Amino acid sequence: MTEKTTKIIEIIKEKIDLPDQTSPSAYTNWLKPVAKAAEYGSLTFEYEIRKEMTNPAEILQGGVVAGIMDDLMGATVYSMELPGQYVTVNLDVSFFATAKRGDIIRARTKILKKGRKVINMECEIWNPEKDRLIAKGTANLMRADL
Repeated sequence: MTEKTTKIIEIIKEKIDLPDQTSPSAYTNWLKPVAKAAEYGSLTFEYEIRKEMTNPAEILQGGVVAGIMDDLMGATVYSMELPGQYVTVNLDVSFFATAKRGDIIRARTKILKKGRKVINMECEIWNPEKDRLIAKGTANLMRADL
């Protein structure tokens, strides 16, 4: 059986482990993700925590965590090449541990349920070096016929 794929997923697969800032999203380029895995309905990217992503104690800001989740979940849906544009209608984030400047974190998305107009997703962010879950989020993305 052949795994479902798209042109965008194949492009991401070609860039695995390579730094790349050619996303159509300026925010994604600012985050400087490195693709680690790509399949239909799931992306895994790594991010190095930089000074501008941290608070004065050099701990990763919660808003950046939420931004990574929102960005990667949006990229996951975008990579599926579905008709229409999808927008986040809600995002719920639970925080479990911290990450500090210089750490490499890994974010992975997964679709929980795909309806005709709404996609329910989750994203987990881990510190792979410490095998520690930093945060877990869920979101609903809705097709907006713009």
